Amino acid sequence: MSRPTQAIIDTAALRINIQRVSEAAPQQKIMAVVKANGYGHGAANVAHTIADKVDAFAVSCINEAIVLREEGITHPIVLLEGFFSKDELATIIHHDLHVTLHNMQQVKWLMDTKVSKPIDVWVKVDTGMHRLGFLPNEIGTIWKHLQQAEQVAKPIKIMSHLACADDRQDRKTEDQLTRFTMILNDLETEASLANSAGILGWQQTHFNWVRPGIMLYGVSPFLNSVAKMENLQPVMHFQSALIAVKQLRRGDTIGYGATWQCPQTMPVGVIAVGYADGYPRHAPSGTPVLVNGRRVPLIGRVSMDMIMVDLRTQPNARIGDPVTLWGKHLPVEEIASHAGTIAYELLTHINPRVPKILRN
Repeated sequence: MSRPTQAIIDTAALRINIQRVSEAAPQQKIMAVVKANGYGHGAANVAHTIADKVDAFAVSCINEAIVLREEGITHPIVLLEGFFSKDELATIIHHDLHVTLHNMQQVKWLMDTKVSKPIDVWVKVDTGMHRLGFLPNEIGTIWKHLQQAEQVAKPIKIMSHLACADDRQDRKTEDQLTRFTMILNDLETEASLANSAGILGWQQTHFNWVRPGIMLYGVSPFLNSVAKMENLQPVMHFQSALIAVKQLRRGDTIGYGATWQCPQTMPVGVIAVGYADGYPRHAPSGTPVLVNGRRVPLIGRVSMDMIMVDLRTQPNARIGDPVTLWGKHLPVEEIASHAGTIAYELLTHINPRVPKILRN
């Protein structure tokens, strides 16, 4: 029997979540974000599951795009970080990829290259994220140059990214929307601003294209919220099993550093999962785990391949009993909160040694 640690990928939930996007933005085109190996879910599997529901896919870089092309994905694929050297342009053309331009060096590389066919371009404007993108007062000049460039396919499109849309009370989103709208007043083109939080919480940010990311995978994009509250369904069910049950005495300590001490004689379960699988190393004692569908607390430090749990509420638990680390009945958002991080990190940190099993 193989090690019981698995990530079950619920493709039915994925289809439900893409339908939620369509319901929230019924007039918009959908650019599904599948970077970071589909947020840890398997980019090709995700893309094939929702291909008939979306208009394009978005990834971070060329390598991620090539994986999709080699798996038979023919949709437009947008490189959200554009390209990192002039040499990549030939590969971009070969695989018919769309690029995001966010700095003048990229523009110069493109303008200095003789291309076999024009490249589809999204111009990124910095409306307040202050990460990537041209400043609003630079867009007019950039746009004029690109419109005249034979290397650039027309029409050119424009995008920006929201910094604080995960907080429904933060007014920065409105400020960014105002800046973006002012830019569009001078341009006649398709535009994209809304990420997952924008799609669900800020309808005025939808424009022509929406870019769902984390919501596709059944995770709430908002602070202090979980999937169920946003009518989303978790796609990843991270599971394992008990591989040992020990009867320990009062005063016995648990795990590396002996950081947790048994308050009484008690059963302790050992689960085949650890930080090498993607379970967060900094999850503290008390982080919930489901054993046989019931909550028990993690105790002691997370180690590379194992965690330990307090089984006092489940004295009949046995080796082989099923364990849920996160999933339908234990929100990944909750585990992330205990570990002092965000669900994005947990999902994308699932190690390749963990088998991903597709289920409808």
